[in-house]
Amino acid sequence: MNMDLSPKFPRTFIVTEGGGYYNWAAADSEVLGEAKVAAGKLVLKPRGFALPHYADCSKVGYVVEGNCGVGLTLPANTKDKTAFIGLKKGDVIPVPAASVSWWYNYGNSDVVIVFLGDTTKAYFPGEITYFLLTGSQGHLEAFSPEFIARTYHANVEKAQKLANSQKGVLIIKLGQEEAEGIPKPYEELVNIWTQNIDGASPDVQVNNGGKSTTLTGTKFPFLEEVGLNVTRLVLETSATRTPAYASDAQVFYVAKGRGKVQIVGLEGKLVLNTKVETGQVFVVPKLFMVTISADGEGLELVSIVTSTRPVTGELASKNSVLNTIPSSILQVSLNVTPELNQHFKRMMETGTTIVPPINLTMQQSYFGSITDHRFQEGCSAAPATRQSESEFQ
Repeated sequence: MNMDLSPKFPRTFIVTEGGGYYNWAAADSEVLGEAKVAAGKLVLKPRGFALPHYADCSKVGYVVEGNCGVGLTLPANTKDKTAFIGLKKGDVIPVPAASVSWWYNYGNSDVVIVFLGDTTKAYFPGEITYFLLTGSQGHLEAFSPEFIARTYHANVEKAQKLANSQKGVLIIKLGQEEAEGIPKPYEELVNIWTQNIDGASPDVQVNNGGKSTTLTGTKFPFLEEVGLNVTRLVLETSATRTPAYASDAQVFYVAKGRGKVQIVGLEGKLVLNTKVETGQVFVVPKLFMVTISADGEGLELVSIVTSTRPVTGELASKNSVLNTIPSSILQVSLNVTPELNQHFKRMMETGTTIVPPINLTMQQSYFGSITDHRFQEGCSAAPATRQSESEFQ
């Protein structure tokens, strides 16, 4: 099972005066199709307007920068489930499959929104397919005037005019007068349809290390509509997110900074060991172990897991899956001395899933002293001299 897991930049899908849409295509990254996940990026310039549309898969949008409004109508009970919602940097908004949405930038700077989705039921696994209701590629323009006339009880002339008036593909720019007719978004809908993950209380926070925040259906019920979990990971300079796995596929978007990613897959093989940077997407297949570290700029990522209640496993910290194994069994499994096994257990108990920069030379010196002692004593039971735990904090 050989998959190219290397991080990718998106390809340009469309660019207009009002903005652009960029997608990560399965043809460029086969793992998107294998894992049945997808990603896209919407950029709206001031007065940029994404025409009403729906898509074949559920996804979440994360606002990387800017402010905008989104009109969202769910497929069922449309009268009670339609809203125009204001979005700002850091907001997460679920967009269920087949729900109709339109997006408008009412601000003075560009808006960037990244979409991460589950394409299990999509036409093309690994890609989001959009269906436009209006515009030159919309449904109204496609049907014959006779069918439009019958549908809306209009004469053929008016139906023809309606069809011919459709302009633009996906994204247009509104004129000043048109823009003035766009309603203001509802501020009171915040925390019902959206959650700001940037400002939410982190689940894990480590001084000089960073923080991790996960939105689940329990914290944010609307997420249940799309069947996804969303996590934002912020790593400070040279900090590391320790290895972990999930029972379902994960897709990561690098929102800011640079760093390094390692992924271990089948048969314990290192299948990815590479650098990542702002604007790239990478996929972690289900049950593959991933670790991420930041360089001197720090690193910010947003990711999804394609399940509302995934099973996850940590390799480090007190929640490590190794920490659940009885000490004697762990010692035999690791093939180490009792003293190194006990030190290993203590480090798990006091460790965290986000690790600040550490002095690796000092760590290597300690473990080297244990190894040397084993050889010097012929693997006798005499205890090795331990350094204080504070030296490893």
